[in-house]
Amino acid sequence: MPSFLDFEKPIAELQGRIDELRESAGGIDIGPEVARLQAKSDKLLRDTFARLTPWQKTQVARHPERPHFKDYVAGLFDEWVPLAGDRAFADDQAILGGFALFRGRKVMVLGHEKGDDTASRLRHNFGMGKPEGYRKAIRLVELADRFGLPIVTLVDTSGAFPGIQAEERGQAEAIARSTEACLRAGVPVVAAIVGEGGSGGAVALAAANRVLMFEHAVYSVISPEGCASILWRTADKAAEAAEAMKVTAQDLKGFGVIDTIVPEPLGGAHRDRGGAMAALKLALGDALDGLAGLGREELRRQRRDKFLGMGRL
Repeated sequence: MPSFLDFEKPIAELQGRIDELRESAGGIDIGPEVARLQAKSDKLLRDTFARLTPWQKTQVARHPERPHFKDYVAGLFDEWVPLAGDRAFADDQAILGGFALFRGRKVMVLGHEKGDDTASRLRHNFGMGKPEGYRKAIRLVELADRFGLPIVTLVDTSGAFPGIQAEERGQAEAIARSTEACLRAGVPVVAAIVGEGGSGGAVALAAANRVLMFEHAVYSVISPEGCASILWRTADKAAEAAEAMKVTAQDLKGFGVIDTIVPEPLGGAHRDRGGAMAALKLALGDALDGLAGLGREELRRQRRDKFLGMGRL
């Protein structure tokens, strides 16, 4: 059973009652009562997720049980060969990448890895890339370009690491050059926002020909808490900030920032990882097929026009 978010408490209470009934049933036939409660719980889940606010979607996007980069690699790709290091300083574990096969097609896969328990989250720095991570991304994008391999990026980060050491090693320059490398590549680039897409740390891997986004993912220039802290001097206004910032896939599709909304299973990707994987695999395949056969200059032109056109009325 997944862990429940604050706004899911009524659903959690119903599931708790169902579990109590099953545990205390003994030899009594509780099937009809369990079925009634389960139907009520399912309806409540559908109704709740049909009207999620931007702040609630942010909470779903951050759910610790959502699939992460390594899960997608295992579920979507074959013959994964990880590549390490930026050839200058270190190997950043927040940004991973390597060769793989997608439906028999050779690709380069890059993405943020947050980790799924305390030890792995610390090892992967909660998916917050450092300069060496973005320089590794540059190296792998240029490698894919050299060998004519399509690039798939899986974006899930609250933002690039903001520490002093990262700034000393040129964080802003590394992010800018990673963005430039994606824009300059002469091969198809498809990005998928699978959880959080935060700030330049996300854009550095999402300057793509096609940008896909999960139904309950979020994508923004700053976190709602960060925005609220700037505007209202308190993170308590995060829900209002999320509403004003238009962070949802539905808003961003309307603005032309993303191209495709990938549907999630009822209740979010963390409730049915297999269903989420299948939906993303289909969307990635369609995007790559749509870009196949385009020349290097046409791919660059498409990407340039896409990003220069954002924000124009």
